[in-house]
Amino acid sequence: MIFAKPEYLLALLLLPAVGLLMLWANKKRQQTLENLGDSPLLKKLTSSINWRGRRWRNALQLLVLGFLVIALARPQWGSEVRQIDQEGLQVMVALDVSQSMLAQDIKPNRLERAKLEIADLMKQLNGDEIGLVLFSGASFIQVPLTSDYYTALSYLDSAEPSVISRPGTVIGDAIRTAMHGFDPALSSQKVLIVMTDGEDYETDPLAAAKEVADQDVLIYTIGFGTTEGEPIPVLDQNGAVVDYKRDQNNEVVLSKLDESTLQSIAQTGNGQYYQASADGSELQLLLAEIDGLQKDQLQSRIETRHIERYQIFLALALVLLVISEFIPDRLVEKYSPGWMSRVRRSQPEKTPSWT
Repeated sequence: MIFAKPEYLLALLLLPAVGLLMLWANKKRQQTLENLGDSPLLKKLTSSINWRGRRWRNALQLLVLGFLVIALARPQWGSEVRQIDQEGLQVMVALDVSQSMLAQDIKPNRLERAKLEIADLMKQLNGDEIGLVLFSGASFIQVPLTSDYYTALSYLDSAEPSVISRPGTVIGDAIRTAMHGFDPALSSQKVLIVMTDGEDYETDPLAAAKEVADQDVLIYTIGFGTTEGEPIPVLDQNGAVVDYKRDQNNEVVLSKLDESTLQSIAQTGNGQYYQASADGSELQLLLAEIDGLQKDQLQSRIETRHIERYQIFLALALVLLVISEFIPDRLVEKYSPGWMSRVRRSQPEKTPSWT
């Protein structure tokens, strides 16, 4: 037997403490009764209390808690083999991680806003495969095409300017790198989403977009920033802003959103351009745009999965809980056969009303 969430089993260590707390509460209750008054009288008054039943009820309640903890840990044993046919799009996201993406004209900054949108995109994809390309002065595939969104998200967290030592922004190279991430053997629609502020003084992104579009890849661009420009912060090791990037004349450099370049890239790639907003509404527009695109079978694979058995422990917990509720709190008093006659003798005789 294995557990999908073994960390929940640590809660079983608390059961002895809960049991001791129950024993202490019962003992405290008995001491309180003993302090109320005359012991023989209290003994008669409490003679019907089902002390043994209460102990059994406490024991059953502890077992219920134990079975619930085990169920939360998702015990699994045995396995099943099944074939999974997955249909969807091939989506590559090219994310700009250059220093200019640290500008804070979009909160918390351009890069973090872009990462949030990629995470939201992954959450709303239904069977589509997604890959991730990081670029600044160079580009590389960070996450190959995958439908394992959780793994992709873990790699997305590490997307920072420090992952690429070469400064700059090479959108054209990033577009060509993303092209290598698609599977040419599949006929499903290929989509490239470029997230950047659009500043590129080193490559020809339009030429790269034309090359990729000729291979039936749709290109969508999302621009981060403002056309007015924003200083590029210089951060210390703790992430605090200590200065702003300056040019050779010691003037603060402003990073501006180059909308015209991004619009031209999208137009060349038969896609759309969107400007990033604080509420991320452009992502819904993008999803609506690509939702109607051609979908084809991405892959057919044999998957072996462990069989979930938590239902057994939930059922046991429910049965024990029901049993504990049927344990009486007091014992049923047994009377001798002559008890009714004794009761009658103890009652005064009534005088007939006709006398």
